[in-house]
Parts: sequence; structure tokens; C-alpha cells
Amino acid sequence: MASLNVYSVLVVLFLTCGAVMATKENDQIIKENNCETKMGLPCVLEAFTSIFNTGSISNKCCGELVVLGKVCHSALVKRTLENPLFKDLNPTTIIAKSIQTWNNCLALIDSPSPSA
Repeated sequence: MASLNVYSVLVVLFLTCGAVMATKENDQIIKENNCETKMGLPCVLEAFTSIFNTGSISNKCCGELVVLGKVCHSALVKRTLENPLFKDLNPTTIIAKSIQTWNNCLALIDSPSPSA
């Protein structure tokens, strides 16, 4: 449970402090597309954990991630990587996990449901 609290704090810091430290390009993309309002906090936490730590993302949250859109998804991940709190993370690994999470969710959402 403490782990969830740590990630909650990190996500809040990401949403508040990240905007100040983001490059203008990512910040502009996020603002113009209302990226920070398109996913509920529980799904933000799931997506964040699956990309920046180890975890999985539920079908429901995959749906929210796909609705968020690839442009917002990429901009938010890049902005997070710019935050000094995450300076020790390997950007190449994070971008790869971000792409993998996106592709997995897209495939899940695009695949037809099994017939009854």
C-alpha cells in the first residue's frame, strides 16, 4: 500500500511540477489537447506504474489511454522524463516501455471481442 502512496505523490508532482519544467513543445501539446483531463486518476496511476515501474494496465485503463491518444501519451511521458525527480531513469528504457504499453493497449482495444 505504501508503494501506491509513493506513486500517488509522484503523479501529483508530475501533474503540478512537471508543467513548470517541461519544454515548451510538450507543454503546448499537453495544453492544446487537454491531455491532463482525459484520464481518471486510477488509470493515470496504472499507466504510470506500467511505464515507469513494473505493473500492468487493465482493459478499462487501456481504453482510457487509447482515448487519450498517442500524441498526449507521448508528450506526457516525455514531460515526465524532463522532471528532475526522474533523472536517474533510463529514457531509452522508459520510451520503449511507453511504446510497448501503447501498442499493447491499442491491439487490445482494436481486437474484436470474442463471440458468446
